[in-house]
Amino acid sequence: MRADRRDFLKLLVGTGIITAFGSVEQAEADIANLPGYPNQFGVLVDTTVCIGCRRCEWACKQWNKLPNRKDLSEYEKDQSVFRTIRRTQADTYTVVNRFENPRDPSKPIYVKKQCMHCYEPGCASSCFVKAFTKQSVGAVTYDASLCVGCRYCMAACPFDIPAYQYDDPFTPEVTKCTFCFDRISKEGCVPACVGICPVEAMTFGRRTDLIDLAHKKIRDNPDRYVNHVYGENEVGGTSWMYLSAVPFNRIGFRTDLGTVPIPTLGKPFLSLVAPVFITIPALAMGFYSFKKRRDKLAEEEIRKILEKKEGK
Repeated sequence: MRADRRDFLKLLVGTGIITAFGSVEQAEADIANLPGYPNQFGVLVDTTVCIGCRRCEWACKQWNKLPNRKDLSEYEKDQSVFRTIRRTQADTYTVVNRFENPRDPSKPIYVKKQCMHCYEPGCASSCFVKAFTKQSVGAVTYDASLCVGCRYCMAACPFDIPAYQYDDPFTPEVTKCTFCFDRISKEGCVPACVGICPVEAMTFGRRTDLIDLAHKKIRDNPDRYVNHVYGENEVGGTSWMYLSAVPFNRIGFRTDLGTVPIPTLGKPFLSLVAPVFITIPALAMGFYSFKKRRDKLAEEEIRKILEKKEGK
């Protein structure tokens, strides 16, 4: 575990409940001050175009240097992954799933899934150490050096995206799509998945322009698309948005989220959640330290008794 994480946990033990309630006030203040970036970037995904080649998965693995990388040809040939609906994992930031097409069973629908990079992200508002940041370009980034592993971000995400490195016992991190923040911050660059798509199923640009483009596509082709741009308003809006030929609930999207941002929904009960994730670990570590100290004193007493007996 990193030194800064250890220092933070020591602080929790030393301050206990006082720290917990102080963090509640700070968390509520953060909710009220989440910045909005009207000129941020976004991606429009046209699910009627995607062919399921999974090149986007390959490019994501390569760019982010994720484990289990294979040759591009293996990704394109492997159809076995479509037997089940997959979610993102600690070593996989994006996945493509296949769904039956009620309009034409011979032409399945392929849907790419990754972090939606919400306009007002629930993961950022739920993180009391500010490990998540909504960047002005639209990406929601993660700073592992600040994370204490509470994983409340995983519970707060309405899209079930953040994953945790359970197989790393020393420096585990929360992982998710980075929106290729290091790429899109440079003029003229696009996310790795967008750049490699052979059929241009994804369009990268300013979010406001993409919304206009999406509605134009719907107007021009009313028989091709349902009249809805997924992500335009869901949970306050997301950076990644989708077009579909069938209702979104038929292709793996939640349609019960509403339009209220997650931070706004979370404000009433955040004051109850924060103490749980701070106070309980603090008390647990306090009891653990007390037990270790008690055991050490007991060992010393036994050693002294044995030494006296040996002296006789």
